[in-house]
Amino acid sequence: MSVRPRIDFVSPLPPVRSGIADYSADLLPHLAAVADLRLIALPGQDAVAGDWAVAPASELGAGGRLPLYQMGNNRHHEAVLELALRQPGVLTLHDLVLHHLLLDVTMGRNRFFAYKERLARDHGWVGEAAALAKRWGAYGAAPLFALPAHRTLLRRQRGVLVHSAWAAGLVEEDDPEVRVRAVPMGVPLPPPVDPAAARELRARFGLPAEGPVVGSFGFQTPIKRTAAAIHALAAPGLERVHMLIVGEVAPALDLESEARRLGVADRLHITGFLSFADFAAAIAAVDLCVNLRYPTAGETSASLLRVMAAGRPVIVSDYAQFAELPEAVAVKVPLGRDEAAALPAALRELLSSPERLRAMGEAARRHVAARHAPERAAAAVGEACAEWAEAEPPGDAPSGAQLAVAAPGSIVWGRLDGEIEVAGAELPWPEGERRQLTIRLRNRGFARWDRGERGPGGIAVVVKLLAGGRDLLAGRPWLPLPRDLLPGEEIALTTEVRRPAGPPSPPRAPGTPRLPVPPGAIRLWIEPHMFGGVALSELGGPRWERDL
Repeated sequence: MSVRPRIDFVSPLPPVRSGIADYSADLLPHLAAVADLRLIALPGQDAVAGDWAVAPASELGAGGRLPLYQMGNNRHHEAVLELALRQPGVLTLHDLVLHHLLLDVTMGRNRFFAYKERLARDHGWVGEAAALAKRWGAYGAAPLFALPAHRTLLRRQRGVLVHSAWAAGLVEEDDPEVRVRAVPMGVPLPPPVDPAAARELRARFGLPAEGPVVGSFGFQTPIKRTAAAIHALAAPGLERVHMLIVGEVAPALDLESEARRLGVADRLHITGFLSFADFAAAIAAVDLCVNLRYPTAGETSASLLRVMAAGRPVIVSDYAQFAELPEAVAVKVPLGRDEAAALPAALRELLSSPERLRAMGEAARRHVAARHAPERAAAAVGEACAEWAEAEPPGDAPSGAQLAVAAPGSIVWGRLDGEIEVAGAELPWPEGERRQLTIRLRNRGFARWDRGERGPGGIAVVVKLLAGGRDLLAGRPWLPLPRDLLPGEEIALTTEVRRPAGPPSPPRAPGTPRLPVPPGAIRLWIEPHMFGGVALSELGGPRWERDL
């Protein structure tokens, strides 16, 4: 690295209970060896780890220093998000998906319109639709993972760092203009396992002194599929296996009730949050770690790498970033219906093979030492910062075709904003005169106005001459759109209309009697309608009318 970058490091730090805070504390000494490093104090963070120069957030980037943000998907990173949106830097994206954070700091505070605005800014009409669904209580998880809510944030950065090739590929695919690079995570090797500490922790949490123990580490959420591991405890051949869950459990999970229902509650042990020393002892106390995932927020699990660094083999889902782990260190189980049989089978096979467990554990420790050494991670981060220090962010307006999302059709969208202009109907319009009208339509909304031949949902223009409570043009065919009208587009249609000349009959169908023109004013009325639906004016669309 030819240039020593001057970095303002922005991250939650211990004692914040966050895996990213622990990651940052491990990385800082090594990053300081390759960069001029300063910490930025975040609101509410009274203490920072280590003996570092500290500056307030108001001085972020002063004197040409480069902000280096550590971005995660929980409220600990709210201040990081706000700073990164204001001032470009290099951003380490620990979670590809940031939708949970957005939901927490907006809807979690009854700020619906802020949620809708941010989600629409990143995901267009799809984001607005998802926001509306959330407003009315549709709290399914699919939109949280399908809409990562990070596009604006990434496009305001000079570059983005992630911790897996899979994550880098997703960022590149979504937005080719964003600079992205995969770097090692930076996990130090702990001291060798302490058998005495392991025995003490087993005794403290009611685990057997000698029996097999499977562990799950880190904050427990539904996507970690811990319930699937509890189900495996009830499988034949695993009656002696206990499970140790280390970390806080999300309110959405009731693992103990599930264990009671399956008859394995006496073999489930939940510790809650542990200190760093106890966390290490808990890793030493297990024989094998289960770290399943579906769906994924795109994170490289620091807790998983710490387990591997301590020399413990792992079982993971054969999915996303976890598929990159070598076979020598991780057994992979499939997602879907096959998981229910594959997971107990893998547990039976591994727990009955102490030599294989030992070999996998040693290989796991070597893997972390070779791929994720903190000094190697710091060097990669420093190189990226030096390279991107003067780079221009892509900016808010994406140009890549990959960012385009097909507009919804008119039949499925609840608002169809637009404009209408009519040329040829200028006054005065003498009685009996026939004119050609040009009707120009503009689509100003999110949805596509479907062409008329699509049938239900297709758009056609209705032209009426209203007099005396009836339409003098009744029975005349509507003017269907000849093509789909996409958001922002316009189209022109033409038609002929004759102003009635008093007593002669208005246009009529063959065989119907002649009727006199009713007395009083005649109104020309032009409005798009939806086949099988309603007039567009009832959906925010345009209407044009004039008294002749």
